[in-house]
Amino acid sequence: MEKTKLTKLEKYWILYDVGNSAFILLVSTIIPIYFNAMAEAAGLSEVDYLAYWGYAASVSTILVALIGPVFGTIADTKGFKKPIFIASMMVGVLGCAALSLPKSWIVFLAVFVIAKVGYSSSLVFYDAMLSDVTTHERMDMVSSHGYAWGYLGSCIPFVLSLAVVLLYEQIGITMTTAMAIAFFLNAAWWFLVTIPLLKNYEQIHYTKHHKHPVRESFQRLGHAFRDIKKHKKIFLFLISFFFYIDGVYTIIEMATAYGSALGLDAMNLLVALLVTQIVAFPFALLFGKLAKKYETSSLIKICIAAYAGIALFAIQLDKQWEFWMLAVCVGMFQGAIQALSRSYFAKIIPPEKAGEFFGIFDICGKGAAFMGTALMGVFAQVTGNANGGVFILAIMFVIGFFVFVKADRTKAV
Repeated sequence: MEKTKLTKLEKYWILYDVGNSAFILLVSTIIPIYFNAMAEAAGLSEVDYLAYWGYAASVSTILVALIGPVFGTIADTKGFKKPIFIASMMVGVLGCAALSLPKSWIVFLAVFVIAKVGYSSSLVFYDAMLSDVTTHERMDMVSSHGYAWGYLGSCIPFVLSLAVVLLYEQIGITMTTAMAIAFFLNAAWWFLVTIPLLKNYEQIHYTKHHKHPVRESFQRLGHAFRDIKKHKKIFLFLISFFFYIDGVYTIIEMATAYGSALGLDAMNLLVALLVTQIVAFPFALLFGKLAKKYETSSLIKICIAAYAGIALFAIQLDKQWEFWMLAVCVGMFQGAIQALSRSYFAKIIPPEKAGEFFGIFDICGKGAAFMGTALMGVFAQVTGNANGGVFILAIMFVIGFFVFVKADRTKAV
């Protein structure tokens, strides 16, 4: 019988999710509102503010799509994974702290892109550590716990940051100082909860050291891209994944920016997204248990369909209670669709080529959100209506759903 109690190393691995999730919660809540204030002070319109924020998110994800798989393959080399992980993590941590420095909205966006690249790149190596910290049989459970505790744990620095930002006048400080405290607080949280993993992690699975690891990584990725043509099921799933996970990440990236552009109350937006994190905790664990009883593919279809409904509902969103309802619905499916997609992919790929295929998976996943955020920004600017940009997300979920159905019906080679 499989033991359900987590080992110390598994807990240390999960802690990194608790740490980095604090930054991404900040990105989806307080940071867009702060950027909005900077942009308004510089004379930018609400539509342009939403568009530029989307473009910045797109640039960061494109950069990760380009460098992530290459460095991910290099990290498979003996002794490389841990130092590359530390480097990318520190870029994210220091970038988060440095967000307190810029006075110009353009410089602020540039620093944000650097911090976001560090964050997203670290996740490539973090995911790759899973096979080193646990067994194959326990991966689904440990991965689900990572998402669940990440959502819940990130609320601690967020609530503290929110209190400082909302009560800055009573405390006797300026808004700029309050934001600086929030950025430093989250950066410190991210770094401190990562220390146990850094002290105890050892790379168990690796490839032999090569004289030219960068050249070798490109060759291995090239082989993986050529081999994928022979696996129609995998190829179709990756196309589907690209579309629907792009929609998911775009909603995470743009939720507060979208609500703020519509003129909704900032404080209620932040509290609503805090509710998203709290709701996501039990539902991430619930879907992990449901996967033992029901087909993973069926649960993924439910999640994609739910997100399509969320996007369609968001098109007409103009009231505070509607945003609250949206926040709860997103929380129900956010962790599930990410965790289940990763485990489903692991089941359909050749196990002896898992590293190479997951390199492509990272391109479709970590680098996918550039399309949704960019198109949402362009659509908003062209139509002059923030609501219009959300329509593109509904289309992406519909495409992802039907391609996934086709992929699921295709037999594996």
